[in-house]
Amino acid sequence: MKIRIKLVRSTIGRLPKQRATVRALGLRKIGSTSEQEASPAVLGMVKAVSHLVSVETIDQRSFEAKDQRSFEAKDQRSFEENK
Repeated sequence: MKIRIKLVRSTIGRLPKQRATVRALGLRKIGSTSEQEASPAVLGMVKAVSHLVSVETIDQRSFEAKDQRSFEAKDQRSFEENK
């Protein structure tokens, strides 16, 4: 299962350990998002900075369907270019 993590509060004035955790999650600016696998390590990191981030789960089926649509669109474009 994957989760989408979004930075909603600033890291200014936070402990260096919390700043490092936010960076390790792949977040930089307020509003930036990162998609991570929901492993125990990542969930622990999210818990440590839960007051700075928001988390939502990503439905794996819709994630796969999105990838499939993207693949089909690329395939369609390449087909039209080769006409």
